[in-house]
Amino acid sequence: MIPYRDSWLVRLAILAFFALAIGYAYFEARGMLFGPSIAVPSEVLTTGEQYTVIRGKAERIAELRLNGMVIPVTEEGEFEEPYLLARGVNRLVLDAVDKYGQNKRRVVTIVYAPSGATPVSPRATPSREADDASSTPEALAPGT
Repeated sequence: MIPYRDSWLVRLAILAFFALAIGYAYFEARGMLFGPSIAVPSEVLTTGEQYTVIRGKAERIAELRLNGMVIPVTEEGEFEEPYLLARGVNRLVLDAVDKYGQNKRRVVTIVYAPSGATPVSPRATPSREADDASSTPEALAPGT
């Protein structure tokens, strides 16, 4: 009988097999390990246009929502959703969920200040104390 001996070639083949198996397992487990991701160009934006388009890219997702409404995503993970802004601060919440149930939330704040609009300063608004002082019994009493 011929004695059994491992050669360096057999050891190299076994090592390569296990390295490939570990690499493939890592590739398949990326979704569970890292969860979904959302990339948007800017999280705080000031604009003078009322109509805007929210663009970005989402990876490893099963569903993407903008303020609770499902939005379509291309196969490459890119999304583009039109949005009509209200005057002032608009808070847009992007929620991504992957097939394992992991969530990722990204909040985009857009300040809509129409061009030509006069900004309201805090001093221009009447204070609550001034309203209360004019309605006191002394202020309402005739002849005082």
